[in-house]
Amino acid sequence: MVSLHKFRCFLATLEHGSFTAAATALGYAQPSVSEQVRLLEQHLGTALFRRAGRGVVPTEAAAALRPHAAAALASVEAGVRAVTSVREVLTGTVRFGVFNIAHYYLGADLVADVLERHPGVRIEITCQNSAATIDDLRKGRLEAALIALPLDDEALTVSQVLRDELVYVGTDPGRLREPVTAAALAEATLVLPDVSWREEDSTRRQLARLAEGAGRVLRTRVEVDSVEMALDIAARGLADTVCWRLVLQRLGSRLPANLRWVPLSPPMFERFAIAHRPLGEISPATRVVVELAAARMRALDTGLRS
Repeated sequence: MVSLHKFRCFLATLEHGSFTAAATALGYAQPSVSEQVRLLEQHLGTALFRRAGRGVVPTEAAAALRPHAAAALASVEAGVRAVTSVREVLTGTVRFGVFNIAHYYLGADLVADVLERHPGVRIEITCQNSAATIDDLRKGRLEAALIALPLDDEALTVSQVLRDELVYVGTDPGRLREPVTAAALAEATLVLPDVSWREEDSTRRQLARLAEGAGRVLRTRVEVDSVEMALDIAARGLADTVCWRLVLQRLGSRLPANLRWVPLSPPMFERFAIAHRPLGEISPATRVVVELAAARMRALDTGLRS
């Protein structure tokens, strides 16, 4: 009967050129190695080695067997690694942070992915502005996070996973005939979300820079915390707002029917990324959640670009 142990002794003998050297490399007794090779030859009905002085020389049969024996051992080792990996990620708590509108991008899909594939993993998801999420990540309160860029921190691994367009939203057709310029944006009556983070919010910073580039100052008439409230105010015609195109699409029938949107000019985009400490410093369970979240976001990104 052919066994992995026989293959291991055969490959070691082939590599080291003698039973004695193979036994030393494997940590076995020399008679044990030579016996395993003899049994393998007996099973195959052919010689694998010829004696030459104190060593052995492989036959053509040995050369033919070598890649298959190596592949068999490699396959088993890969299987062991896979099982070990699954065993490791089946337990543990992952603390994962997301930006405060991430439910429009991931919904409950990420949680479903984790629980269905790794039922032993417990996941905690915190939802807040990216500025707060990044701060928690740096302080070790979170193991990984989905955040809005930019993020300049050499201690963290950052991988962009999606780019979404910022669009101008309102009800007045007269203001929505063409892309909205920086000057028009600065003149508009605006309601913007994330008032609690207006100094650090990445979207507000982009809009402010756009207005400044045209020699204007971005001013708001109304400030709220939630995107949903900003859209509700816009739907009543009280002010216009700026929102993410994918969020509007994901709202679907829940989006007030009288709202319309047009691009900004020049076009503006929000970039989202997954950030974490280097892979060697995070748990196997966290790596799994990072991979699942990245896959979900990249699939959305592909849909936006198609």
